[in-house]
Amino acid sequence: MATLSLTDTAEASGSVTTTTSPPVTAPPVVRKYRPELQGLRAVASLLVVVYHIWLGRVSGGVDVFFLISGFLITGQLVRSVERSGGIQFRPLWGRMIKRLFPAALTVLAVVMVASFLLLPANRWFQTIREIVASALYLENWQLAADSVDYLAKSNAVSPVQHFWSLSIQGQFYIVWPLLVLLVIGVAKFSGNRFRLTLLGTLSVVFTTSLIYSVISTASDQAFAYFNSLTRVWEFALGGLLMLAIDHVNLPKAVRVLLGWFGIAALVACGLVLQVSTVFPGYMALWPTGAALLVILAGASGTRLGVDWILSSRPLEYLGNISYALYLWHWPVLVFYLIVRERSDVGLLGGAFIIGVSIVLSMLTYHLVENPLRRSAIGTRTPWSGYRFGLVLLVPVLAAAGTWQYTAAQQAGAYDGIMDDPDHPGAVSLTPDFTYWGEDDVVPAPPFVALSDDAVKIDRDNCETSPHYEDLRVCQNTLDGPAERHIVVVGDSHSEQWVTALYLIAEDRNWRISSMYKGACPFSVVSETFPNNEDCVEWNAAAAAQTIDMDPDLVFTTATREVRVGLTEETPQGYVEQWRNMEAAGIPVIAMRDNPRYDYKPSECLENSGLDVASCSVPRAELLAERAPYEFLPDVPANVSFLDFSDYLCVEDVCPPVIGNVLVYLDENHISASYVASMAPMLEEAILDVTRW
Repeated sequence: MATLSLTDTAEASGSVTTTTSPPVTAPPVVRKYRPELQGLRAVASLLVVVYHIWLGRVSGGVDVFFLISGFLITGQLVRSVERSGGIQFRPLWGRMIKRLFPAALTVLAVVMVASFLLLPANRWFQTIREIVASALYLENWQLAADSVDYLAKSNAVSPVQHFWSLSIQGQFYIVWPLLVLLVIGVAKFSGNRFRLTLLGTLSVVFTTSLIYSVISTASDQAFAYFNSLTRVWEFALGGLLMLAIDHVNLPKAVRVLLGWFGIAALVACGLVLQVSTVFPGYMALWPTGAALLVILAGASGTRLGVDWILSSRPLEYLGNISYALYLWHWPVLVFYLIVRERSDVGLLGGAFIIGVSIVLSMLTYHLVENPLRRSAIGTRTPWSGYRFGLVLLVPVLAAAGTWQYTAAQQAGAYDGIMDDPDHPGAVSLTPDFTYWGEDDVVPAPPFVALSDDAVKIDRDNCETSPHYEDLRVCQNTLDGPAERHIVVVGDSHSEQWVTALYLIAEDRNWRISSMYKGACPFSVVSETFPNNEDCVEWNAAAAAQTIDMDPDLVFTTATREVRVGLTEETPQGYVEQWRNMEAAGIPVIAMRDNPRYDYKPSECLENSGLDVASCSVPRAELLAERAPYEFLPDVPANVSFLDFSDYLCVEDVCPPVIGNVLVYLDENHISASYVASMAPMLEEAILDVTRW
């Protein structure tokens, strides 16, 4: 991603004027233009694009852009303070809007149209939500929120997901001038020099943010990755570099070595590190440190230096269009994969994506960015830039709102399948069933409403993120004392059955207490993520809480990993947890897990024109005739097993639609509508097992 400064070129960080107030002292005159920064942007942009397209991983290039932003913007703000003694906020932010909005909103508008035409309807709400968040520079927080919601983790990759880094930059452009304003006040109040005060402030910001980033990445990396606060230190490092670089005088040979070492380290970062799983903690010091060395090397004065290549016209031009290149490459990649119905690209496909992205970037740069940047639009008054931004922003938000309303109208007509003869769901598989509905019925829920067809619980208060260990207990509402008390415990595959259990509980006055943790089934070890101590601690707390509540029954899962290739298993950790319940005298019902697909059945249906057969999987490839728990030698006596595979598969296939109801929410969770249709059979099975 190309990081835009608030200037048209990559200016040097040092001042060229004298001070206007006593606390400010101007450093020596330095270069006003650093062409190697444009080349560094170009290299980082190419790394981002290549890694996204062919390697499917993160390069560390975005961290370089954050460092460059911190370097350039801090330099501009310092020059403003040393020139005038303060910061002119309205024209500053107005220029920022004029430089950032046109290209970004152009891409968002095109993506919106392409998404409406090409994306499956079940992805509309997610895409609209992210387009709006991107337009408001809040996409990183939208993705951070989704990372906490375990069911949202299965969301398909959004064509605007890459706006997360632009959002952080936009927030930085707002906060950084305010921080510098605070430093001005502190410097004047304390009588210290402005640069010295800024140096101390940025040092504190750098240290605090880096420590927080390391801790947050270790505890919840998915959330930390998109968290603005875990990235502040990268901007601060750029600011510290800006303050120090004027005082560094390196020999030519050292500059040459530093420059080449920095470029080599930057290119190697994504290859050596699995960046997407360890960033943005201390490992992000690698790419930012590499970029720091390149900038520190500066102009070597020889053709042997890397700056000679970085300052070349091709790389300088690529640096100029790198902002647009970052904006375009991701949606081009996403839509290419959708149109070609592929999960990856080959050499030629990747080259095609890069070529199209570069052409679109050139058009955007020459027809949108440059003309508007050089025009008088938005410059007549201090508020002109803001009005210009609104003129661009409002149509995008209005179009997104219109699309949202249209999608909501389609989804709003669906209010569930209960007592709907057209959509019997699993009931259609019962022996005495007779279909009284219409012919040629469209499956429910509508594709556009499917993303919301998950178990209805208060996720903020009832579900624990995969990387937290806090225990949350939720209960249904009853008018009086409960006839029975059932505890549902485990991960989302236990959680999904609450839809049916709540329906049963409403009729029978049962108390349903639920404890969920994403990716953490009820076991004595961490099954999904090995050595995840958060999961182990959560399970221990859940077991203790369950024993303390002394329920009539525990409901959980019996197996996991029901995938093609007969990978299903009943882990020994499950059995040990069941023994803990046995020791407390608590009965357990363990439900055989549902099949997991390599694709989203709903999207297969939509893309194939509701061809159920082509979207089905042979039952023999997913489910063995006998469940793995049947082979356990020492099943605790308190455990009873339920197997609802016959309601998820029909004869020899597992279809995506049964009884005119979409069976799956995504590739591995059952839709709430279909779970609800299994409530009568689940009620009968529980009563039969418990003899209540």
